Amino acid sequence: MPKLNMIGNIIDKVAGHVDKFTLDKEEKAQLIQEINKAQIEVNKIEAGQTNVFVSGWRPFTGWVCSVALCYHFVLQPFLMFIFVSIGKPMELPVFDMSTLTTVLLGMLGLGGMRSFEKIKRSA
Repeated sequence: MPKLNMIGNIIDKVAGHVDKFTLDKEEKAQLIQEINKAQIEVNKIEAGQTNVFVSGWRPFTGWVCSVALCYHFVLQPFLMFIFVSIGKPMELPVFDMSTLTTVLLGMLGLGGMRSFEKIKRSA
């Protein structure tokens, strides 16, 4: 676990200062490629963990987003329809979808990008 933290710290420090130290576009591209390789290594270490708090956060976030999306667009309208139909209108909780959408679309975008890379065999 300390190795994972050390690699993550290095990635953060380098990524934040790439523009300050490089003037050459090729050198900048090389550094960014190395950062991406380091991130892939961190992802491999994370994925290989048996501890659910390390390897399970991405699936957990996906499931939470999916359940919230299902509630907001399927269950809540359906339940409100049923309550109104039986003559007992009820206010159900409503939450801010903009935050959920930001997280969900980010996850879907990264997943789509990875699928595109696999199809093009560039990764």
